[in-house]
Amino acid sequence: MKKIGILGACGMVGSTMLKVLEERDLPVSELYLFDVGEAVGKTIDFKGKKVTVEESTLEIFDRGIDICLFAIDTPISQKYAPIAAKKGCVVVDNSSAWRMDKNVPLVVPEVNGGDIFGNNGIIASPNCSTIQAVTAIAPLHRAFVIKRLIYSTYQSVSGAGVAGIADLARTNKGEAPQCFPYPIAGNVIPRIDVFGEDGYTGEESKMIQETRKILHEPNLKVTATTVRVPVEIGHSESINITFEKPFELEEVRKILENADGVIVQDDPAKDFYPMPKLIAGTDQVYVGRIRRDFSAENSINLWVVADNVRKGAATNAVQIAERLIKGE
Repeated sequence: MKKIGILGACGMVGSTMLKVLEERDLPVSELYLFDVGEAVGKTIDFKGKKVTVEESTLEIFDRGIDICLFAIDTPISQKYAPIAAKKGCVVVDNSSAWRMDKNVPLVVPEVNGGDIFGNNGIIASPNCSTIQAVTAIAPLHRAFVIKRLIYSTYQSVSGAGVAGIADLARTNKGEAPQCFPYPIAGNVIPRIDVFGEDGYTGEESKMIQETRKILHEPNLKVTATTVRVPVEIGHSESINITFEKPFELEEVRKILENADGVIVQDDPAKDFYPMPKLIAGTDQVYVGRIRRDFSAENSINLWVVADNVRKGAATNAVQIAERLIKGE
């Protein structure tokens, strides 16, 4: 049994972490919930008991918390995580604060779960779009060795949190946007995060660098275009892969069907393929539209969809905690 905390417990991701903790029935001896502002003092049900949300302070880690899930912004994580780690708490961080730190493992349990145990008190959970992508491609990389990756994403407004969902509702009514640079209703915005000097957005750079780190392939050729679409929950991705080795499509399907955390939905004749509206609220990564790319040797196209709030954030963090507790 472990003492587990959630920092940022009342936000979209934090409240989903709590839900997933209960669903997966982790062995929790004591649960601590932390937040700021109006959330402090609120009581939340967990396994039939009421837990009071406490104020987030630097002293919260003095009580022997074993694992704390962070659903907070990057600057707060940078301040709190080292203190928690020094006091013996293992932080599972959902922000971008530690993802590219060479001393912090970046983990998707189905892909590189063994990296969890090389932590120095901080474990990073990747970007939501990266999580679903690598869950699908990692088993294929092991079989055929990926030579080049092209990501094109269609990301839901919940990727921007509650503010993103509110902006979709707001602009659906013809009101001015407050979260995105343009109205998202009836629109597609080819920008997520800020643009860098190279013309890539922060989200695109994250996908590129995080994929390399998770797969332990620092020189892997990867490019990405990330796009915001007027969908509330669920990110979709078109992934083009060039392998070093030849493959058969049936072989690819069997590998994906047997892959941990992956569900294949691929029957074009029956219009059966993954869509965000149908997978919201689930924890798996769905793959369809599996087809050969005839324009390049040893190349393939995949369509990959997942719930970005659950598997793309909350569930992945809880799965990391689960592996820590099991110690395997």
